[in-house]
Amino acid sequence: MVGQITLKSHRFRAEREDSWRELEVILKAIEGRGMKSLSDAQIVALPRLYRSTLSSLSVARATSLDQGVILYLESLTARAYYILYGSQVSLGKRISTFFLRDWPLAAKALWKETAISAALTLLATVLAFILVKNNPDWFYTFMPDSMAQGRTPAASAETLRETLYHDGDADGLGIFASFLFSHNSKVAIFAFALGFAFCIPTAILLMYNGFILGSFIAIFSEKSLGFEVGGWLIIHGATEIFAIILAGAAGLHIGKAVAFPGELTRTESASKAGSAASLLMAGVVIMLFFAGLLEGFGRQLITNDLIRYGIGLGTLTIWMLYFYGPRRQESSE
Repeated sequence: MVGQITLKSHRFRAEREDSWRELEVILKAIEGRGMKSLSDAQIVALPRLYRSTLSSLSVARATSLDQGVILYLESLTARAYYILYGSQVSLGKRISTFFLRDWPLAAKALWKETAISAALTLLATVLAFILVKNNPDWFYTFMPDSMAQGRTPAASAETLRETLYHDGDADGLGIFASFLFSHNSKVAIFAFALGFAFCIPTAILLMYNGFILGSFIAIFSEKSLGFEVGGWLIIHGATEIFAIILAGAAGLHIGKAVAFPGELTRTESASKAGSAASLLMAGVVIMLFFAGLLEGFGRQLITNDLIRYGIGLGTLTIWMLYFYGPRRQESSE
């Protein structure tokens, strides 16, 4: 019996081996020098040889031929499949495409949700500012102790001023930057991830973030430090708050798809909406990392108010142009 199987395997290979070898030569040429190295005849032959080899693999498995032949054919067909149907884009090209096209286009496509996200944040910020200015006790309702770090209505103007310009030590700044990156990432991720619940948790998180921001500004404004705290915030907030707003927009986009699926099922609608939202969130993580560096290092090491405003407003301008400015890629597509 073993001899019969061996004989079958030998005959099977002898009858088909030439086409396998031809396919392997073509694959090696592509893997070594790219598709441009092939002749016209080889390009035409490639799909035919792939189908033929795939058929051989199917027969080999069905008839339990030599395991070595099966493994060889599996490897050969997998390589051919990748060449024919797999992505031929290099890692560098993928990264450049993400930054030059995919990310900004995803942000631009969700501009309505971004406007709503920004409006919710601004509304909560103004409301908290008014409430805390009129009654400082509201500050303790909005602001977690872990974030206040001694900056409370009870602090003196001198103490509050010192927190705006104290540069600290390098190790402390590194720890602070890591903490803030972690915190802001959690807010952004939750704002995105909870959007499926008909947008409600996302809207609450956006307003919660606005309440913190407004109450924080209010206590400094009460001590005539409004301009100074604005510079302290904007150097990183232009990126950080914008990132959280974009994460909220991604969550609202998915929530809207779940709430109003149209002719699709809710799952199908959410899955479709998740494509653009996920691209946007990938960029949000990058923005938050950059904001964490600015918050933990640049904001504390740069103590000139005008320079802080210049960096913050300049960064915001760059982001706006990047996301919403005219793009050469769009006109060419």
